[in-house]
Amino acid sequence: MCGICGEIRLRDDVSLPGLSRMTRSMEARGPDATGIFVQGPIGFGHRRLSILDLAPASQQPMLDNELGLGLVFNGCIYNFRELKSELRQLGYRFFSEGDTEVILKAYHAWGADCVRRFKGMFAFALWERDTGRVMLARDRLGIKPLYYTEGASFFRFASTLPALLAAGDVDTSLDPVGLHHFFSFHGAVPPPRTVLKGVKKLEPATILTIQPDGTRTSQKYWSFTVGASSDGPRMTEQEWADAVADVMRAAVERRLVSDVPVGVLLSGGVDSSLIVSLLAELGHEDIRTFSIGFDSIGRHSGDEFVYSDLIASRFGTRHEQIRIDGTRALDVLPDTIRSMSEPMVSHDAVAFHLLSEEVSKRVKVVQSGQGADEIFGGYSWYPSFLTTNDAAEQYQSAYFDWKHSDLENLLTDEVISEDFSREFVDSFFAKTNAVSAVDKALQIDAEIMLVDDPVKRVDNMTMAFGLEARVPFLDHEVVELASRMPARLKVNDGGKYILKEMSRRYLPSEIIDRPKGYFPVPSLRYLRGPFKDYVRDILTSRQASERGLYRAGFVHHMLENPEAEMSPKGHSRLWQAALLEAWLQAHAI
Repeated sequence: MCGICGEIRLRDDVSLPGLSRMTRSMEARGPDATGIFVQGPIGFGHRRLSILDLAPASQQPMLDNELGLGLVFNGCIYNFRELKSELRQLGYRFFSEGDTEVILKAYHAWGADCVRRFKGMFAFALWERDTGRVMLARDRLGIKPLYYTEGASFFRFASTLPALLAAGDVDTSLDPVGLHHFFSFHGAVPPPRTVLKGVKKLEPATILTIQPDGTRTSQKYWSFTVGASSDGPRMTEQEWADAVADVMRAAVERRLVSDVPVGVLLSGGVDSSLIVSLLAELGHEDIRTFSIGFDSIGRHSGDEFVYSDLIASRFGTRHEQIRIDGTRALDVLPDTIRSMSEPMVSHDAVAFHLLSEEVSKRVKVVQSGQGADEIFGGYSWYPSFLTTNDAAEQYQSAYFDWKHSDLENLLTDEVISEDFSREFVDSFFAKTNAVSAVDKALQIDAEIMLVDDPVKRVDNMTMAFGLEARVPFLDHEVVELASRMPARLKVNDGGKYILKEMSRRYLPSEIIDRPKGYFPVPSLRYLRGPFKDYVRDILTSRQASERGLYRAGFVHHMLENPEAEMSPKGHSRLWQAALLEAWLQAHAI
């Protein structure tokens, strides 16, 4: 896990100061080493977090002079040892013990199709010395980020959006389409857009090839369709449960590949508890687990320690409760926002930021349960799609934080025009191969919303402290299996039905049958006292006034009645508006 960046010039040499600033800005992602390589119009930068092959031989940028290839890589190829053995049989020699060199040799052996052989999470840029061609690639589920910007004579890429800003020459004006998506989709902006006109992100499962003259081609190398196949094998519920157990066991074991200890972020829900139980079944002892909790507000508890303690006791883990005073959440808000590559509205980000800070002092790698709700149908709104006749209308009702008519009350005329978010959903549902309304909802969440909400949040907050997070529920073989499953086996009985039924083999009923929990930060749900003062200061600041993004009257209304403006899912619209403005200010936009 690292931070990568680079620059490709069309008419002159790479700007070394700009490349250095990009690299330096990602120090938190890779605190263990730094490296820069420049040759004429090509430049790569790298920050290293040492997880595999701790020796200097695996430092990056990695060059293979014999093959004429160079590489910067962020992520982990979990099956690199199997691939290395196969490549050795083809005659390749290796000078390091990690997975980075395996990518170089795999590309030389199999070309761009090598990515189809990789089991893992990755974003990388690979340079061919003799042709000057550069290839960028991102993993199937978009677990590892990759942003880019371009000008008349340059193309730059980086693991974070702020790294691109550090190099300069970025159009930072707001993109009305990305802005509309941000408010509608709970902070998620579908790729390739961001909220800034001048910054894009490479889509998941995509290869982007750039020729020396600037010509570009893009190829999607993997896809999945949610929905049971009529010509597929007919499986019983027991067979589905067995298949889920097998594929999850493999996914969890795959993510133990490391030369440093691996822990687990244990919330006490089914997802993270299942990871712990599978690790125990695989014979791993001395499992380290970590949970976080905040002060309660009214009837809303700020922790779920009773459940995480139960799992820790049952499987004998080395467990740590990390208790956070509610005021500390306010203290770290500015740092949390600065750590966001894009503005992220979920207050889970603060919890992950605080948790990652503490866990990174103990381990460098953790497994986490993100993705299970989208892949196995765990959200409360999915059953409503079983009976609807209008999937897009139901999705808007169930998922959107703001309808277009709501946004017209908040945003000024300069930044709002069409209902871009409803148009996006209509278009996605019209093009997807998913047939039923519930499968369409599961498809858009797994393919789009998952990547740019929980997955991005976990990456940004863990990497702010050089902590690598691995997500077994987003193993592509897990996703492929779940996508073929009948919808009823996912959304029945409150959601994640088959996952819960399979989990009864491992977990106590108190975990499986409990009400669904979330990473709670109650203070940010209600915005009272100093939290409300913080939001008021942001929204009434000189920068916010000069930006002219929001209608002053509606901002005043929300500040006076913060709990009157909540989304259909119970999220604070006031917080969302303030978060965006705070992010723009944090990055001097």
